Amino acid sequence: MKNIVLSLFVVSALFQSCSSDDDGNGSGNIATPENYSFFRGANSSVSYSGQTTRILMAEELVSALKDNSSTKEQLNAMFAHVADANDFSDADLNASDKSVKSKVAASTDYFAANTTEANEIKADFDSWIDGQVDNVFTNWSLTASAGVAGNLQQSGGGTIRYINEKGLEYNQAFAKGLIGALMIDQILNNYLSPAVLDAGTNVTDNNNGVLEEGKTYTSMEHKWDEAFGYLYGAELDATDPELDVDSFLSEYLDRVESDEDFDDIDDDIYDAFTLGRAAIVAQEYSLRDAQANIIKENISKIPAVRAVYYLQSGKANLGVDNASAFHALSEAYGFIYSLQFTRKPNDTVPYFTKSEVDAYLATLMEGDGFWDVTADTLDAISAEISAKFGFTTEQAAN
Repeated sequence: MKNIVLSLFVVSALFQSCSSDDDGNGSGNIATPENYSFFRGANSSVSYSGQTTRILMAEELVSALKDNSSTKEQLNAMFAHVADANDFSDADLNASDKSVKSKVAASTDYFAANTTEANEIKADFDSWIDGQVDNVFTNWSLTASAGVAGNLQQSGGGTIRYINEKGLEYNQAFAKGLIGALMIDQILNNYLSPAVLDAGTNVTDNNNGVLEEGKTYTSMEHKWDEAFGYLYGAELDATDPELDVDSFLSEYLDRVESDEDFDDIDDDIYDAFTLGRAAIVAQEYSLRDAQANIIKENISKIPAVRAVYYLQSGKANLGVDNASAFHALSEAYGFIYSLQFTRKPNDTVPYFTKSEVDAYLATLMEGDGFWDVTADTLDAISAEISAKFGFTTEQAAN
């Protein structure tokens, strides 16, 4: 049973708390609230604990991928966690019925009717775990060379990188690929989708203040919050986010924002999340969808900018410091992988299809992979990604 409550007080309070809209960012009486803070009576109506849980699970998993004492069984169990299994250092994570793998390539818009591709993508992550254990861990103490897995140390006594026979760090492919396959896909193609926001009786329930049983939020409000949680779920205070608080979207939004060519992107995303949530409270669904499109456009830029950044960083070190070059190219590999989960605003498709992404990755892995890749190839891929998103390679490479 759902509980019916009156929401007029909430809407009234929202209008009274918002200043007049001088920049055209609002609709009617709605302006962008100062922060992502919403209440029903005296209680917060914001909830995204499941997203925080999956971020924390993913953090432990990517750390374990860099520990050569980890077994394949342990890593697979962390990826596909089941409730009460002792997979993590955090007892709350162990008790949870959430898992990372269950939400990889699992969005309503892209994968509900495309289980073949969804299973192929999940299999990619499984293969990176297998490769790390069977190929990299077993050659941990060997010096890597073309065709031989092992380790390479960055110049000047820097960090030791552990790579496969083609120069790829599986742990980087996994971590950066997860940004797209989990966080971006769930935000853009699931929780911000009208197919999810408006599912079933969600619109009628939101219009009439019908709450989820025992909760302080409507279903539509909660879906929007869950999208928000995949970016801000690790923040100590999401009303004043610091960014760079996890190894996924938070970290790399921070990196993109630090480039003066993209220095408003963090505010654009946060304000759109906040105004969109306010629009749901006020039952202004066109405004809600307009904010979702702003989020789709800007979050999609994150893997694109970082893919080009790392392609260019790798190019600069090729043949000079291959450990640094291959590390950057491994990160680029993961971010390119994430491009298939992006979403064009006002459209139903990604900026790059799976087949286009697969072709780029195959090109990078031709022959002996990073040992053979040329500057011309890296420049060509960089240029194509940059052009699709409307920035230049030089802007992203800063």
